[in-house]
Amino acid sequence: MKRLVLAGAGHAHLHVLRTLGAARWPGVEVVLVTPYPRQIYSGMVPGWIAGHYRLEDCVAPVLPLAAAAGVRVVQDAVCAVDAERGHVTLAKGGRIDFDVLSLDTGAGLAMDEGLSDHPGLLPVRPLESFVTRWERALATLLDDAQARVAVIGGGAAGVELALAVAYRLRRETGAAVQRVTLACGGGLLPGHAPGVVKRARAALARQGVELVEQRVRAGTSALETEAGTPLAAAWVIAASGVGPPGWLAQSGLALAPDGFIAVGQGQQSVSHANVFAAGDAASRIDAPHAKSGVYAVRAGPVLSGNLRRALEGRPIEAYRPQRRSLYLLATGPREAIVSWGQVAASGRLAWRWKDWIDRRFMRQYQPASQRGQPT
Repeated sequence: MKRLVLAGAGHAHLHVLRTLGAARWPGVEVVLVTPYPRQIYSGMVPGWIAGHYRLEDCVAPVLPLAAAAGVRVVQDAVCAVDAERGHVTLAKGGRIDFDVLSLDTGAGLAMDEGLSDHPGLLPVRPLESFVTRWERALATLLDDAQARVAVIGGGAAGVELALAVAYRLRRETGAAVQRVTLACGGGLLPGHAPGVVKRARAALARQGVELVEQRVRAGTSALETEAGTPLAAAWVIAASGVGPPGWLAQSGLALAPDGFIAVGQGQQSVSHANVFAAGDAASRIDAPHAKSGVYAVRAGPVLSGNLRRALEGRPIEAYRPQRRSLYLLATGPREAIVSWGQVAASGRLAWRWKDWIDRRFMRQYQPASQRGQPT
């Protein structure tokens, strides 16, 4: 009996569970290590904040999926990997040996020094903590019409979250008062076409989001821009870039220049043939691409097949990610911006497209009773 350890329940590992639910792999014990009994789909969180979805619509229940797949679940987090000796260490104590290991644990949040001390900090990672804290923050924002929110990060996540929060506050209160600031010292939507950026600026203006294109730091008593201008914010949503977990440096695995696990074709570690990684935890050194959920979803089927091949001693299958990915950015109301290379479009049809894609993806992992109605 060989043991496969799945560390994390990210998008790619959800596909592995679904594959095992359809047909078990003979002679293989599968152990899933995950701190949470469910996986929240980040692509639908802005829509949930805006009020378009129930939280259940955005959730894949991991425990039923694992049970159907015959997978043993350990509700804990991996805090260390010893690639040479073949075991992972758990945060609550103990370790689990593996013959083959797959890492889909996501990434940490890279924040500027000092922001972590803000009493109203809402890091978007881990999502499980974020959604709980946001529900509390929303209640206080609705009680205090003067309270403001600052969103840090000008990438797709920061833009979508700023627009969702502004739309929700306006919808709930009926007031058109400016209460949300988006701070993006690294620029607005870097890497996207000018037409996409132009549409994002227009959407931010329509929702009354103040755009501050400077880095933000913790001042003596509150937030301030790099120019020293105070930035009022009762709550700070940190949606800045990602960073690798500290324990990867001691794992023995070869790491990419960005500090994440270096993988090649087939999502296999370049240093250890029995270790695989996908999602934000991995960096393809042969075909670099952005850390986006789109790539994690696409990697799921090939990862599942290659894990079985590795367990059976067969050659792995090559997989080359697409050169560009489609982004559908929610803009608050039931509208979205399409970003595909140099192509840019926006409107209600874009939202319907995004909604259909997201619901179809989640439907694979949800019981019928959990699925919401189309919007």
